[in-house]
Amino acid sequence: MAPNLQTTDVAIIGAGPVGLFAVFECGMLKMRCQVIDSLAVVGGQCAALYPEKPIYDIPGYPEVMAQDLVDRLSEQAAPFAPAYHLGQQVTALRPGENGRWHLTTDKGLEIDAAAVIIAAGCGAFGPNRPPLAGIDDYEGTSVHYLVQRREDFRGKRIVIAGGGDSAVDWALSLAELAEKIHVVHRRAKFRAAPESIDRLQRLAESGKLDLVIPYQLAGLTGEGGQLSSVEVADLEGKTKSLPADVLLPFFGLSMNLGPIADWGLNLDHQHITVAPATSETSAKGIFAIGDIAHYPGKLKLILSGFSEAAMAAHAIRTLVYPDEALHWEYSTTKGVPAA
Repeated sequence: MAPNLQTTDVAIIGAGPVGLFAVFECGMLKMRCQVIDSLAVVGGQCAALYPEKPIYDIPGYPEVMAQDLVDRLSEQAAPFAPAYHLGQQVTALRPGENGRWHLTTDKGLEIDAAAVIIAAGCGAFGPNRPPLAGIDDYEGTSVHYLVQRREDFRGKRIVIAGGGDSAVDWALSLAELAEKIHVVHRRAKFRAAPESIDRLQRLAESGKLDLVIPYQLAGLTGEGGQLSSVEVADLEGKTKSLPADVLLPFFGLSMNLGPIADWGLNLDHQHITVAPATSETSAKGIFAIGDIAHYPGKLKLILSGFSEAAMAAHAIRTLVYPDEALHWEYSTTKGVPAA
């Protein structure tokens, strides 16, 4: 056996909320899991992009912060002792012996699994960076593509660029603690929830933030990685300078399937086609759940992904225990079995 080879019942690609819940569902059926994620922490986009944003459509939680949801899901999975391999990407997936699957990561880890669950959201993702000269000199210090801790921005002069939900939501949230906020958008109309847009307009009318529209980013001024101002230009090319300590560009994410696109699965654009009843892909033993999975009537909701995780786990159990009938019991009856 290769020194870096590990054996498990289920290999889960993706440690977002749906991947974490899949650990629990597999564990309840006495299946061991190993989880691989390219991020350095569990939680997927919830942890990386909006840990302090509230989520309102999780059953049983009228409101829950994204990071709190991740923490609860991690706690729920913990009794089953999953192995997490973070900060690495699965680069190869090929058939192994006896119907099993062999995974290889970019750090040389190899995993032999009876089944694979792909819970990779929309694959690899990263922010769409504005085409500004020298922006890389400021990234990580005064240019940020996500907000992990609101408190880091207290008393700052902030320029938020973008017109979607992320830009509007963070403008509303940070207005409570920033010294000054400018919201830059190239159109007068925003693409966010109507109620949020109304709140944004009210804050602008009260003087708590400035709407800089229609303008777009044109340049950065600063020294040693620290911004002093952001240059913006209107549609006629006229420019003005906005004093700023921080720039938050929210222009969406660039997503691609990465190596997943080369694994021979049936694809529908950037998604993997699955059987609705089992979440199994076109390859026996490989399942896809969450945002990356596609079938007629698919809803891109975390709660839908939770259901898909349960269906996939039950379908996988017959692969792990082919000669053992499942005597189904509700969790209220059997509790949480030991790992």
